Amino acid sequence: MAIYLRPSLIRSFRRSPIITLKPSSNLFIANPHVTCRRNGSTTSENRDGLNINKSPTTTKSPITTGITKGYSLEQDLRSLINHLERSDIEILCKDGKRLFGCKAILASRSEIFDKLIYKEGNQKQISLPEIQYSGMENILEYFYTGSIKEFLSRDNILETYQAAKYFNISTIQDFIINELQNISEKNYEDNLSPELLSKALEMILLNDDDKILNLLVKSLAMIPLNDIKYDRLSIKGLQYLLQYTFEKEMKFATTEYDVLRYSSMLAAKQVSNQAYNSLMQNFPTLDKAEEQIKRWFNFRKRFPKGWFIIDRRKIIKKLKPLIKFIDFKRIKKEIIYNIIIPLRIIPNEIIESIDKSGSKLNDIRGIPVLYKKSTKFDYIWDDVICGRGLKIKDNGKVVQATNDMIFRQNVRTIKGLEKGIFEWEIIIEKSCEYTSIGVCGIENFDQEIWAGYQSNGWVLNFNGYCYNSGKCNYYCEPFTKDGTKIIVHLDMNLRTCAFTVNGTKYPEVSEWNNLPSKLYPVVSLCASARCRIQPHQTYDSPNQKDD
Repeated sequence: MAIYLRPSLIRSFRRSPIITLKPSSNLFIANPHVTCRRNGSTTSENRDGLNINKSPTTTKSPITTGITKGYSLEQDLRSLINHLERSDIEILCKDGKRLFGCKAILASRSEIFDKLIYKEGNQKQISLPEIQYSGMENILEYFYTGSIKEFLSRDNILETYQAAKYFNISTIQDFIINELQNISEKNYEDNLSPELLSKALEMILLNDDDKILNLLVKSLAMIPLNDIKYDRLSIKGLQYLLQYTFEKEMKFATTEYDVLRYSSMLAAKQVSNQAYNSLMQNFPTLDKAEEQIKRWFNFRKRFPKGWFIIDRRKIIKKLKPLIKFIDFKRIKKEIIYNIIIPLRIIPNEIIESIDKSGSKLNDIRGIPVLYKKSTKFDYIWDDVICGRGLKIKDNGKVVQATNDMIFRQNVRTIKGLEKGIFEWEIIIEKSCEYTSIGVCGIENFDQEIWAGYQSNGWVLNFNGYCYNSGKCNYYCEPFTKDGTKIIVHLDMNLRTCAFTVNGTKYPEVSEWNNLPSKLYPVVSLCASARCRIQPHQTYDSPNQKDD
């Protein structure tokens, strides 16, 4: 993802430049292509599919080739970034890495740099012990050019925010906050708030930044804890989540029993794998707890008084800072006495304080949010079953039409949908006013002919009409703007299809009573239009409608 903060050419050296924000539509989406960086190194993907931008192997940036000097002020200044021979000050970062800069540029662009360089004579070296190299490198580029063309990922977005905060660059701070807010809209499997919250709490300039921490913890609260792998969230991050949400009226997606279980398992995992495995055998998730109680009673006619748990005392010690933020009144007494007490990891004073008469509290703290999972599916556009004028990008998530396309062409996903309930989102990142979204069959489907004309294509057209075999019926208001979000709701068990357009859900398309047993998500577009496909996750609250 590139931040593009381009000031006007005339004011590019002012401390508060006039700037235009051009944020990308998706913060943590991987780019499948190698991307050139400011210093000539390359971008590659890590195991998580995110862009990891390798640090430069040398401190000397190559002089820009192919562009005549003097043609672009921005390009000329960019060639000086971190250039050893053309710099006169050394910047030492927290991780021991060095950057090189020009005093005149840095002092004129930043009040803080001005003081650091000239407060005690004319410094040749300054130390920034709280700033990581990956963040400072981006800020250095901003001071030189007024823009950052770096891809922000899980590995440098907080570091860049921290550096921007240190140098009082509110524009970059606001931009990153806005991008982080998009995290909560992502499928929980792609939501990086567990990792980011854990990291932020360890960063000196961020561990008391309420804006960042509150944003991340609210996003994290919407993810069922059982769906977060134990290596993604730290004990400190979990404690902050539980403390922040304890006895507060805010949305939360995990039952209190599973909060206790996840906390215990995370504590055991940090002790040893043996401790984790021994605890896991006797600490089921809530959906299996009552079943285990019945099985034990039917088989033994009594409940166990205690289990052997490896390194129990060490687990209790790790669990101690979390226990006080768990509300045992929200856990059924039957489960407490037959599942939790036999583990012997909860202090006796807490057990004794539990009201034996029972509680009418909901089993989820705050505003309960139940996570409704549709059938899991990997939505990837097929670059083979695709119109000749369409290009597949971003690991198969984005399809874009070429500028010279006059007639609509189609692309479908690689995999088809059969039994199950499926929901996916189509984000029209750039509209052509002829975009259509829907499903298609596998037989006799032509990717070069608009899907709405074909007997094996069922699409919602930009004009608000649903089409199949050239026949149409009015369905909703037209959608022609960039950024339109359409959710497709496909029930392959009942063979029905419905759409949500920009937050308004419409009924099933009654005329589509001929859907086959296997379908593929499809879009039709032309004239430089661009669409993104991604899974859709919904939440359901007993007392509140979805936002």
